[in-house]
Amino acid sequence: MTARLVSGAALVLVCVAFQPAARGQSDLVWATSWTGSVQGPYPVGNASAQPDLSAVFPSPDAGARDQSFRLIVRPDVWGSEARIRLSNAFGVRPVAFDGVFVGVQMTGSAVVKDTSRPVTFGGKASITIAPGGSAWSDPIALPFARTGAAQALAGRKLAVSFHVVGESGPMTWHAKAMTTSYVTFPGAGSKGMEEGEESFRASTTSWYFLDAVDMRVPRSTRVIVAFGDSITDGTASTLNGDDRWPDVLSRRLHTAFGETVAVVNAGIGGNRVTSPTEYTPQKPFAGGPSAGQRLERDVLSLSNVSSVIWLEGINDLNSNAGASAEAVRAAMIDISLRMRAKNLRVLGATLTSALGSAGGSGSPEVDQKRRALNEFIRASATFDGVFDFDRATVDESTGAMRSEFVPNSTIGGAGDRLHPNRLGYAAMAHAIDLAMLWTARTPR
Repeated sequence: MTARLVSGAALVLVCVAFQPAARGQSDLVWATSWTGSVQGPYPVGNASAQPDLSAVFPSPDAGARDQSFRLIVRPDVWGSEARIRLSNAFGVRPVAFDGVFVGVQMTGSAVVKDTSRPVTFGGKASITIAPGGSAWSDPIALPFARTGAAQALAGRKLAVSFHVVGESGPMTWHAKAMTTSYVTFPGAGSKGMEEGEESFRASTTSWYFLDAVDMRVPRSTRVIVAFGDSITDGTASTLNGDDRWPDVLSRRLHTAFGETVAVVNAGIGGNRVTSPTEYTPQKPFAGGPSAGQRLERDVLSLSNVSSVIWLEGINDLNSNAGASAEAVRAAMIDISLRMRAKNLRVLGATLTSALGSAGGSGSPEVDQKRRALNEFIRASATFDGVFDFDRATVDESTGAMRSEFVPNSTIGGAGDRLHPNRLGYAAMAHAIDLAMLWTARTPR
């Protein structure tokens, strides 16, 4: 039977065909299947290929006004139940949500017929989230995604729809989604229950308010978090192509181990390890809070995490930030200890070359600091293992990134010599030893 989906009926039919013997609820746990790390109040951030949103969000201070969002996300594993987390982490006033639904994306902003499911919070169809807060939904039954349906749903995307009641004020967002989502114009009202695309006329390449999706899956499922900056977030990869290095790694792992693993992306474009020392909605930074400041929300609070792959530091070494390799090293040790205290396996990754790039990262002096930090990452007992992304992407004759990895895959053009394209991200993902990810953590 084919796994291609053409309608809601076909979706249910395919999933039933793959339905195994019933699994007891005690054998299932919540595991995070998708993340979009929130980084600040819109529009502070580094979006890619973003349309002009001046008519959609006329005033950043007012935020959304009586509007519905349909955010498109790709769960890395599916389960018979889901739950979503809405965030007002960087808001300055309470935000009221209602009309919340999840369903399988058909194409564009349309939802596959009969897959849309209403979402509640504490048994209610609406919720108000205080500034700085977040909220998990109640479990959402997904009858089309029972355990065993992975062959039918692998790669499919979830449409998460919700309505902002009144004005939201500054919107908590993730700028660089590298995925097209949809939103109504102001004053359109609650449209999340609609399966069609008529109301969702505007597009955006960012995510708003939503920062995590969990699935109910077998207890043995491993969740791996890719933690880092724009090179993890996917700058210069293909828009809607899902070819960031964590995406390619995910496909390798699913080929090797089936639906027993989920890779989730906690990268933020412009993120740093050591700074800013202070981050508030009134004093935002385009790269979001520092790695240590956001660790609890973006890693430790996620469900069933077993390992973290951490690639970060070039934005700290950049001449505009001016951090030393020693300062980044000290912060890495501290943050790694916090993760290992939660019994997480922490895997380091060497920084790829930015030599010859503009914007403060491409000088020989910065490259010398990068090399020194890489030697620490390779040799330190701080990490349970190391993946050498530098060696996978560098041109040894020049010290710069290999020329075939430079042209920009998002918008075309020559590329910036800092961010790999889809070929470079694939090379990074293939430099990862899958067996190392599957090894039990050994205290060091």
